[in-house]
Amino acid sequence: MQQTPSVGRVVHYVSHGTPVRPDGTQEFPRACRAAIVTEVDPADPSRVGLAVLNPTGQFFHPLAAGGCVLDEAPEGARDGGSWHWPERA
Repeated sequence: MQQTPSVGRVVHYVSHGTPVRPDGTQEFPRACRAAIVTEVDPADPSRVGLAVLNPTGQFFHPLAAGGCVLDEAPEGARDGGSWHWPERA
C-alpha cells in the first residue's frame, strides 16, 4: 500500500550535512531528522513543504522555496534535502 503525504504527517528529512573538507571528513554528516508536512504540491504530491525538527532548532522548507522531494533510495543513499517515510520499527 502506497502512502500519500498530507498536512500534519510525520516524515523524515535528510539534512545536507556540512561541506566535505579537503581530507574527506565532515563536521556534521547527512542525518535523518523528524519533520512535519506543512503543505503538499497539488501537481506533484511527492513534493512537500516541511517543518524540520533538529536538535539545534527548527528549519522550514516551504513549497515557495522549492520544497522537498521524496527520495525512495535505500538508507545511506538518499540525497540531502529530500524526505522519506519513516522506517517501520
